[in-house]
Amino acid sequence: MAEPIPAQKAPYGVNVEAGKDYWWCACGRSANQPFCDGSHKAVGLAPQKFTATEAKQVWLCGCKSSANKPFCDGTHKRI
Repeated sequence: MAEPIPAQKAPYGVNVEAGKDYWWCACGRSANQPFCDGSHKAVGLAPQKFTATEAKQVWLCGCKSSANKPFCDGTHKRI
């Protein structure tokens, strides 16, 4: 299995809708960052599903190294 690659060294600010499911790209290869476009199939990594509990802006990890995936925890500042 391949390792994830950083899509960018900063989080993605995304507005989400309450009750909606989202698929966060965990491999870093999606052309639709920070969301999955199926690129992971070639490398054996899988996206992470999350459901928004409320309508708001969230910060999704762009470096793919957060300990709180899919959300940013500031890890990008140390890589």
